[in-house]
Amino acid sequence: MYLLLYLLLKLQLFFIYVSPSLSSMTELDTLMAIKDSLDPENHVLMSWTPHVDPCSGAFEGVACNEQGLVANISLQGKGLSGTIPEAIASLKSLTGLYLHFNALNGMLPKEIASLTELSDLYLNVNNLSGDIPREIGNMSNLEVLQLCYNKFSGSIPTELGNLRKPSVLALQYNRLSSAIPASLGELGTLTRLDLSFNNLFGPIPVTLANAPKLESLDVRNNSLSGSVPEALKRLKDGFQYINNAALCGIEFAELDSCIAVASSDPTKPEPYEPKIEPKSVKPESKNCSETNCEKPSESSKIGIIFGVIGVLVGCIVFGFSVFLWYRGRKQKVESNAEISDSTVSIGQIKERKISCPLINLEYSNGWDPLAKGRSGYSQEVLESFMFNLEEVERATQCFSEVNLLAKGSFSAIFRGILRDGSIVVVKCIAKTRCKSDETEFLKGLKTMISLKHENLVRLRGFCCSKGRGECFLIYEFASNGSLSQYLDLKRGDYKVLEWSTRVSIINGIAKGIGYLHENKETKKALVHQNISAEKVLLDTRYNSILADSGLHKLLADDVVFSTLKASAAMGYLAPEYATTGRLNEKSDIYAFGVIVFQLLTGKHNISQLNLQQVETDNFKEILDENLEGKFSESEAEKLWSIALLCTHESLNLRPSMNNVMQELSTE
Repeated sequence: MYLLLYLLLKLQLFFIYVSPSLSSMTELDTLMAIKDSLDPENHVLMSWTPHVDPCSGAFEGVACNEQGLVANISLQGKGLSGTIPEAIASLKSLTGLYLHFNALNGMLPKEIASLTELSDLYLNVNNLSGDIPREIGNMSNLEVLQLCYNKFSGSIPTELGNLRKPSVLALQYNRLSSAIPASLGELGTLTRLDLSFNNLFGPIPVTLANAPKLESLDVRNNSLSGSVPEALKRLKDGFQYINNAALCGIEFAELDSCIAVASSDPTKPEPYEPKIEPKSVKPESKNCSETNCEKPSESSKIGIIFGVIGVLVGCIVFGFSVFLWYRGRKQKVESNAEISDSTVSIGQIKERKISCPLINLEYSNGWDPLAKGRSGYSQEVLESFMFNLEEVERATQCFSEVNLLAKGSFSAIFRGILRDGSIVVVKCIAKTRCKSDETEFLKGLKTMISLKHENLVRLRGFCCSKGRGECFLIYEFASNGSLSQYLDLKRGDYKVLEWSTRVSIINGIAKGIGYLHENKETKKALVHQNISAEKVLLDTRYNSILADSGLHKLLADDVVFSTLKASAAMGYLAPEYATTGRLNEKSDIYAFGVIVFQLLTGKHNISQLNLQQVETDNFKEILDENLEGKFSESEAEKLWSIALLCTHESLNLRPSMNNVMQELSTE
C-alpha cells in the first residue's frame, strides 16, 4: 500500500515538473529539432544555433511575421538529406514551407496537416515515400501542393477534395496506383492538376472535367481507361493525355473513338472502350450444337495449330518491342530533373545521374512561338537576337554541372562563353513555366528585347527549343555578382563596399527603375515586380545593373505568384499588396527604399521595428560599422530620408522615381 502511494506521488511530481517544460517548448526549440531531422550531419544548417533569435535574420531560410513567429521556411536546393519531422507541426504560424530540390527521404508525417495557416507546401524533387497523408485535406488555407518527383505510393486521397483554396496540385512522377478521385472535381479554385507518370487506372471523372477554373490537366503515362469527358475539350492544349492505351474519346486527336460495351447489370451505365473495326468473317455452313458437332478434319487441325502459334509469336514479338520502347522512354524521362534558383549541390546532381539538369519532357508539339507567321516581328529583328540550340549547348558545354551557377523552382542559370569569347549567363526556363498563350509570350519577349539601358542587364539573345520545350535567355555576365553578397559582412572583409561605391550603386538602381517606369517603347510604365538585393548585379567597375526586368511577362501566373511570395518573405513586397493584390510603380519604389536601407546599414534583414526606432533616434548609430566612420554625413542623412519616404506605409505618400532621381542629383 505504501509502495503504491509512493509511486503515485512520484508520478504526480513528474507531471508537475516535466509537463510544463514540454508545453512551454519555444519555436527556437522546435527549429533545433527540425534541424536535427532535416540535416542530421549538420552540413547545411550551421547557422541554426540555440543561442540566436530565429527572427534576427541569422537563421538561413527562416522568415518571421510581425508577431515574431516563424512564418516561412525556404530551404530549397540546399542538399538536405534527412527526414521531415513531426515537430514541424508546432510552427502554427507557418504559411510557406519550401523544401524542394533536396534529398529528403522517409514518409511525410500526417502531423503536417495541423499547419492550418500553410498556403504553400513545396516538397517536390526529393526521395519521399509512403502514402500521401489523408489529413492534408483538412488544411484550410493550402493553395499550392507540390509533391511531384518523389516516390509516393498508394492512392490519391479522396480527402484532397475537401481543400478550400487549392490552385495547384502537382503529383506527377510518383508511384501512385489508384483511380482519380471524383472529389477533385469539387475544388472550385483548382487551376492546374498534374497526375502524369504514375500508375493510375480507371476513368477520368466527369466531375473533374467540370471543375470551373481548371486550365491544365496532365494525365499522361498512366493506365487510365474509358471515355474522356467531352467537357475537357475546353482546355485545348491544357489537357494532355497520351500513353493511356485504354482511353477513348470523340474529337480528341490522339484517341480512338469510343463504342459502348454491353453491361451485364442494367442498373449500371454502359462502359466504353476504344472502337476497333471487326474483321469480316465468313458465316459457318453448319450450326453446331453442344451435343452434336462435326469433328474438324486433320488438315483443319494443323491449320488451326499453326495459326495459333503464329498469333502467339506475333504477340510475343510485339509485346517485347513495346517493352523495349517503354523502357527506353522511361529511362530517357527519368534521367532528367527539374531546377531551382538557389545554390545547387553538385554532388546531389551526380547522385541523380542527370546529364542535364533540365527536364526533357515531351511537350505539346504545337509549341513553337517563333514560327513564321506567329511572331509579328520583322525577320531582321528576330535574327539579330536569335540563338540556335547548338550555340547555347556549346556555350554552356551542354549545360555542364561545372557551369551551373544557380537553380530555382522555375529556372536554372548557367555560365557560358560565346564564340566571340564574351562571357554570358544563360537562364533556362521550361515551357510549362512560361505563358501558355504564345501571343502573350511573344509580346513579353518583345518588351524584353526593347529594354536598353546602362543600368539594366542587357539581353544578348534568346532561343526557344520546340523539341526540348524550353526557352533560353542569354544575358551579359556581371563579374562582381549580386548585391546580396556584400551584405552582412564581418569587419575587415575584403568585400566591404566603400561609401562612394554605395552611393553610386543607389544612383544606378534609381536610373534603371526610372527607365522602366518611363518606358517609351510601350508608352506605359513597366513595373519590375521583383526588385531585391539578389536582382541588383555589379559589373567589373561596380556599376549596378538590374536583372530580370520584364521577365514576369514571359512567366505563367502561378510562377509569378510564387516569386512574389518569396519577395514578401524577404521584406521587399509593399504592404498594400496584401489587401489590393495589385502592383504598380510605387511597389518598385518600396523595394528600392528597402535596398537603400540595406546599403546604409550593411544588413540584409531590415525590420519595421528598427525603422520606427530610427525615426526618433540618431540614424547614424545603426549605419554599417564596416564603414568605420568614412562617409558623408549630409549624403547619409539625405539617403536615409529618401529611404523612409520610399518605404512609407501609404503608397500615395511615396515619391515617384523621377522625384527620387532629382533629389539624388541635388547637392
